[in-house]
Amino acid sequence: MEQELNVDRLVRQRIRALRLARGWSLDALAERAYLSPSNLSRIETGARRIALDQLVPLARALDTTIDQLTESPNDEDVVIRPQQDERRGMTMWTLASSRTPGGLTVAKMRIATPVPSLEEAGVHPGRDWFTVLTGTAALRLGERIIVVEQGNAAEFSTMLPHAIGAHGSKPVEILTILTAEGQHAHSEQPG
Repeated sequence: MEQELNVDRLVRQRIRALRLARGWSLDALAERAYLSPSNLSRIETGARRIALDQLVPLARALDTTIDQLTESPNDEDVVIRPQQDERRGMTMWTLASSRTPGGLTVAKMRIATPVPSLEEAGVHPGRDWFTVLTGTAALRLGERIIVVEQGNAAEFSTMLPHAIGAHGSKPVEILTILTAEGQHAHSEQPG
């Protein structure tokens, strides 16, 4: 019973926090969720328990999911211990757990080799994004080579043949966000 009350309290806090983060009044969220403002107020304050038929429209109105509203607050293991994956002049550390929204992967890459040739460049659905932490990157987008210096970022369609390498003689370190397709493509390259 105590666990149910804790989840109920947590969901109420999350609903209120999301509403306030969007700058919405009780009336604004109530209208979006097809609830009365007084009913929403009682839900947020705990004067009324949340029913499933109220939770679904609230989650939809707040642009979240029921899973996200009700997920455990268990934060015992928030430290990520990245595994080093080395292949073909590149080292990759995955920096996000498997619970990232939208299946995105956050990774740090250290690339010591020059940008691959057009024939070696990959293509996959989606978009990739990276920022250069140290060094200078050479980004291949089809026939073009784009130099991305430390502190700058790049975002591009991955339907173009693309590859990243070190520009010059020093390695480049990047922080990247990959879609599920991009993560699969970058981690499944032959070694």
